[in-house]
Amino acid sequence: MYFRLCAATLIATLLVNHTAQAQASLQIRAAMHLSDPRSEFVRQCAPHMLGRWAHPEEVCGCLHDHAASVIEDNDLRLALLRGISETGVPTIENEWVPASKQSEIGPTFTKIAKPTLQCMFDPAK
Repeated sequence: MYFRLCAATLIATLLVNHTAQAQASLQIRAAMHLSDPRSEFVRQCAPHMLGRWAHPEEVCGCLHDHAASVIEDNDLRLALLRGISETGVPTIENEWVPASKQSEIGPTFTKIAKPTLQCMFDPAK
């Protein structure tokens, strides 16, 4: 009888501990999803910049803050950020923007050329 009581207590303790760990894990995941968009962009972008630049986080942050910020259209800006975060290079695929805005892709690259070069070669400024 004593053995059964101890076993039941042990199982109950393990279940409570497991539940607490699962809740903590969910809270950590929720906090990660609530991180700001800039930090998430830099986290995705930086690995693509390793080996190319001495300070990949600075380059990615600069691209987010300066190159992408000059694009007024939200669809084009999001497509550009997606391209940079996935490849490490300013890229916009046609299928990432509505058909009505695909003709604006070329002018968008013209608009971001100067801030992009500034970010890549002197991100501190």
